[in-house]
Amino acid sequence: MSEPHEVRLRPPRNAVDRRALGWWRVRLLIATAVPVAVLAVLGAFVGPARTWLLAAAGAVAVSGLGCTAFLPAWWFRVHRWEVTEDAVYVRTGALWQEWRIAPMSRIQTVDTVRGPLEQAFRLATVTVTTASSKGAIRVEGLDHELAAELAERLTAITRATPGDAT
Repeated sequence: MSEPHEVRLRPPRNAVDRRALGWWRVRLLIATAVPVAVLAVLGAFVGPARTWLLAAAGAVAVSGLGCTAFLPAWWFRVHRWEVTEDAVYVRTGALWQEWRIAPMSRIQTVDTVRGPLEQAFRLATVTVTTASSKGAIRVEGLDHELAAELAERLTAITRATPGDAT
């Protein structure tokens, strides 16, 4: 039988919202379009290096489009989160998977963030700041209403959890 505040190491149960796929794709397209545009404009105006700059723009465009087509689906399969009465569990990453667990007694603040793209996709990110030197835990790609409920729930649980969050 486990102790009441024992944290078990196990995979988190919840997937991010399906709209996160579109949000990730748009972010990758923007991250691709900016360097491609810069290289293409330079290639149009810089005579001697035109071929190299346009070839580089093409290579960046092809690799960026490939990442846009492949990575979001992979991230969707890998990114998981869960909140229990004892801890916040998050698993992220594609090649380098990171599992983070924050016991409730270590949580210092809970924030909800919605950038412009997240707002367009009706998504939000919940950031859980702990006393860890590793930094905050971020649960990205949540429905904005679920994120607000989650922040409220985490605040209530941490308020009722004994400990000094240090």
